Amino acid sequence: MQQQSRQEPSLGQLFGDLSQQLTTLVREEIALATAEMSHKATRAGRDLGLLAMGGAVAYAGLLAIVAAAVLVLALILPTWLAALIVGAVVGALGYVLVQKGLTALKREDLAPHQTIETLKEDMAWAKEQTK
Repeated sequence: MQQQSRQEPSLGQLFGDLSQQLTTLVREEIALATAEMSHKATRAGRDLGLLAMGGAVAYAGLLAIVAAAVLVLALILPTWLAALIVGAVVGALGYVLVQKGLTALKREDLAPHQTIETLKEDMAWAKEQTK
């Protein structure tokens, strides 16, 4: 009879093992979630960087083009009207660039789907272990 008790772990040992396994599992899930979110944040950061860089370059280039366009239009129109027309065109271009950047950001899915799925599996496994 003592051989049987040596071969089969006690209820306390089983719960201790389960607790240790759940702790390990939670740590691994946290590491997975961190890695997944880091990857997604890197991609979103890249898109934001492109948006900012595009805006800065467009702004610098457009300043020179705007000044030239106003001067050219001022040869045939009143200066105020030339500035108004060029300002409207530049504003529309800026709007298009911002919308393009926002559209790219909206396409990024930042939810950690893999982690959520494995957490559901882990919860099912833990429930099965406690039955």
